[in-house]
Amino acid sequence: QVQLVESGGGLVQAGESLRLSCAASQSIFSIAAMGWYRQAPGKQRELVAAWQKFGNTNYADSVKGRFTISRDNAENTMYLQMNSLKPTDTAVYYCRAIVAEPEPGDYWGQGTQVTVSS
Repeated sequence: QVQLVESGGGLVQAGESLRLSCAASQSIFSIAAMGWYRQAPGKQRELVAAWQKFGNTNYADSVKGRFTISRDNAENTMYLQMNSLKPTDTAVYYCRAIVAEPEPGDYWGQGTQVTVSS
């Protein structure tokens, strides 16, 4: 079992920045993939940014150039730096971890609300 706890959400104005954090209960060095997803009211959950342990880092087209995903292996924490926020970025942001071993698993955090006012 991997517990994920997001933090850093809040209410900001358009053009401002926020940094989200996702703290994992185990070493993220051993996690196969992690990512940030978001779900706006009335919409499906969508990928925002993700990295794979031996692969690429991917971003949604809508956030490229504005958002940056990163991680601190020593702190078992993943981050999402969000700059130039837009009202369309308003959503609940979720952290996800996919574990390959010793037992496969797919884990989600509880989410953190990001609200961007115009």
